[in-house]
Amino acid sequence: MTLFLAFLGVSFIVIATPGPDTAITIRNTLLGGRAAGFMTALGIACGQAIWALATSAGVVTFLTASEPVFMAVKYAGAAYLVFLGIQALREALWPTADDRGGTLPQAQIRLSAPSAFRQGIVSDLGNPKMAVFFASLLPQFVPAGGATFTAFLFLGIVFSVLTFAWLAFYAALIAKAGDFLRRPMVRRTIEGVTGTVLIGLGVRIAVEHR
Repeated sequence: MTLFLAFLGVSFIVIATPGPDTAITIRNTLLGGRAAGFMTALGIACGQAIWALATSAGVVTFLTASEPVFMAVKYAGAAYLVFLGIQALREALWPTADDRGGTLPQAQIRLSAPSAFRQGIVSDLGNPKMAVFFASLLPQFVPAGGATFTAFLFLGIVFSVLTFAWLAFYAALIAKAGDFLRRPMVRRTIEGVTGTVLIGLGVRIAVEHR
């Protein structure tokens, strides 16, 4: 029980630290409302669950041992974050005009719950650092002699559920403040900041070593 409580504490610190998952959830909530935010959080959590399953099954060991495969996943994930960042910057600089003469980002028109889910899961699966993180974190909280497939998978699923709960909470807060945050100037500012952050995170993932 002590190990599990320690795992929960470490997990919360990691999850609450802002990163690409937080940035994507905030942006998608602004673009598609609470439903899009929740689906983004669900997609991210599902991506983490897949990484947890891969870690438990030993697939992550192959990934981290194979430099070409690891680099391919890393660059693909980094490119996807940069792509989302460029989309955000484009909407910040050149917002789409709506029929009422105001400004409504084009992404909001297109962003549906399935699209938000896809962005969440793709961005998480495209970050091989999650594989390395799970491979290094989970063994520390499994009792000696208890390092089984089930034990690793259980901890990974718990981490994924905690992630979903935290990001869903974020999405609910953003949605509640939606009227203010959707004002054209405020939205464009947030789009600009979010886009810059996503591009920066993508570049960092691409250039940093394991």
